[in-house]
Amino acid sequence: MIKIAPSILSADFMNLEDDISRVQKAGADILHLDVMDGHFVQNLTFGMPIIKQIKEIAKIPLDVHLMVSNPEIYLKQLGKWNIEYVSFHQEIAKDLHNKISVLKKYNVKVGIALNPATPIDTIFSLIKEIDYVLLMSVNPGFGGQPLLDLIYQKVTQLREYSDKYNPNLKIEIDGGVNAKNAGKLSKCGANILVAGSYIFGNDNYSKQIQSLRN
Repeated sequence: MIKIAPSILSADFMNLEDDISRVQKAGADILHLDVMDGHFVQNLTFGMPIIKQIKEIAKIPLDVHLMVSNPEIYLKQLGKWNIEYVSFHQEIAKDLHNKISVLKKYNVKVGIALNPATPIDTIFSLIKEIDYVLLMSVNPGFGGQPLLDLIYQKVTQLREYSDKYNPNLKIEIDGGVNAKNAGKLSKCGANILVAGSYIFGNDNYSKQIQSLRN
């Protein structure tokens, strides 16, 4: 079954605890947290203190997407906090195997994230080691962008490859997800859909989440 992961980057940070409570009650499966450092991407979001506070109040798993140049400084602490999903980008291309092994020590589900322009075959050597791939379907850094059509072929190709070498691999889509494209993404092989402005931009969170499932 498809999992829906609201991105709290689009939530009301002045009322964040209330928004998290509401989106959980509305049927969210996972909370998606984009950590941006102002270097790997231009934008700057939140850091470890906010993640820790969210972990203390969340009743569903957290999915931390590290859009940072130095993910290694985050990994051990995220593991100690029992964060359920953690992904970092292939584009940093430094000691990916070591980063994966750090998270595996804490039984974290490990993901590799790919920007739209990055070919999926760049992570084929890691497929057997990881639990999911996060495919960016917009250029990273800012919310509210439309989904890029190239994502459908990438999902299909990745699913075909993973079915051969890691049938349990999950494919997560992040960026521009809405009710018009969710069905096609699912048919191509996606398992987790991240949605920010689509969910938090409407006061009826339950309606928005259900529309993605449908």
